[in-house]
Amino acid sequence: AIFSVASKSSDSDTTTEILGLLFMCTYITFDSFTSQWQSKVYDKYGKANVDPYQMMLGVNSSAIVITTTGLIIGGDIPKIIEFFQVNPNVLQYNIITAITSATGQLFIYTTIKEFGPIVFTVIMTTRQMISICISSILFGHTMTWKAAVGAFMVFGVLFYQIRKKYIASQRK
Repeated sequence: AIFSVASKSSDSDTTTEILGLLFMCTYITFDSFTSQWQSKVYDKYGKANVDPYQMMLGVNSSAIVITTTGLIIGGDIPKIIEFFQVNPNVLQYNIITAITSATGQLFIYTTIKEFGPIVFTVIMTTRQMISICISSILFGHTMTWKAAVGAFMVFGVLFYQIRKKYIASQRK
């Protein structure tokens, strides 16, 4: 994303891509913060007093408020209504997405509650690595040796950091 921002000629495209890059960085920041925050909530209030459903309610209520506010400010509500009218099948796909998302969230919150954020990070990093490999195979994406070395280095560093944090948490 950073490289394509530098190569765009249109100011409109550049602004859109910079905004997208900002959103992506914000997402990554908050995503890395979330599991740590949830672990602290469980530590502070006790695992018996906070369940995954309460965590889901809090996070999803906040997401609804933020998303709705953005849609109102951006004036996109009429566009969404029009899209739903033109594409009535989209509702069933939204429902399926909501169900699978909620199921995934239950697994995430339960994993963090029972095993902590470090184990969750290991699971997610492994999932991403497997997903990249499967995607490369299924869609015929060839990986140059440089890309393979780069991916190996990135995942190696991630696993090293995770292991280091795990060992430090065991010493406490």
